Amino acid sequence: MDVETARLTVGAACLALAAELRDADPKDALQVGARLRRDGHDPALVTAAMTQAQLRRAARPRLGGAADAMVFHRAGLEQATRAVTAGLHADRFADAGCTRVADLTCGLGADARALAARGMDVTAFEADEATAVLAAHNLTPWPHARVVHGDSLAGLAGPDAPPGLDGVFADPARRTARGRRHDPADYSPPLDAVLDLRRRYRALGVKAGPGLPHEAVPADMEAQWVSVDGDVVEVGLWAGDAARRTGHAALVIRGGEHHELAGPTDRADAGPLGDWLLEPDGAVIRAGLVGVLADRVGAHLVDPSIAYLTADSPAPTALARAYRVTDVLPLDVRTIARELHARDVGTLDIKKRGVDLTPEQLRPRLKLKGSARATLVLTRLEGRRAALLVDPA
Repeated sequence: MDVETARLTVGAACLALAAELRDADPKDALQVGARLRRDGHDPALVTAAMTQAQLRRAARPRLGGAADAMVFHRAGLEQATRAVTAGLHADRFADAGCTRVADLTCGLGADARALAARGMDVTAFEADEATAVLAAHNLTPWPHARVVHGDSLAGLAGPDAPPGLDGVFADPARRTARGRRHDPADYSPPLDAVLDLRRRYRALGVKAGPGLPHEAVPADMEAQWVSVDGDVVEVGLWAGDAARRTGHAALVIRGGEHHELAGPTDRADAGPLGDWLLEPDGAVIRAGLVGVLADRVGAHLVDPSIAYLTADSPAPTALARAYRVTDVLPLDVRTIARELHARDVGTLDIKKRGVDLTPEQLRPRLKLKGSARATLVLTRLEGRRAALLVDPA
């Protein structure tokens, strides 16, 4: 989005028209656009308002009802922090007693809004001018929050640095027009430069991608991998008064309930397959805490290099999904097909870990036509490839 379009978007006429279009059916977009232009609305205004109505619909699952008062561009919405995790970030700074916080990479302002809603004075930096225009609108409900267009690290070091800062938050950009950046040194701003700020401020928080390598996390910080309803969304890096521990943790949010696991990152022992298979949540796996979970639920690995656990009795935990093992088959397509046809299976959920055969390769070769549904797990058991028929608990 260019600056001119951003300014048009936050204007009163566009905001009013976007609100009118809140419940318009996306399938009627061509007819609605034509009608608005016939009614005398400027074509650029119609396009901007219809875009905002569309983006607000897309934003509601991520941001809730607040989306209807916000403005977006598509790239910013794709990278915006979910409301539930933005609230958790703000809780860290509130619990640390922070009163003045800088958001170094505010984007459209989801995290800055959560901080301001907790009563903190917020200075939100944004390097892209058009995005800064949109973020300033999104922060208008809080007079103690302001958006600064410019380089955040330079702003913190310059003569106009916000006075009295006691907390800093950052969500460094990990994506360019050419794709995602995987090296933390290529983040914008670079991750190491942001982490160095923990020596200058009382509380520091950094949102990073869940694929961040463990070696990029300083030993004196807390790294908490977070999943929301099965989707691993981030790793939060916390230092100073914003940290609750050092080392690794996993936070699993399911149906609004929070479940946390922390401890050393040692692997669990491996052993024979039991009656139950446990699939740890992705946040637990990313955090390297499968061994801690195994100790908690009395389970062990099915293979030293595979993040599936097994036990002889079901272990109720929100940190893993449990499956009752009904049959163990060799990983042979003809054998699997014969067993599934004998069970009249027509719909098959396939999970895999540690084998090179993909569900996309296997499914058409099975030629299933039955009426039943089954779940198949392709994996290794103590070094040998196997296919497990399982029932989800």
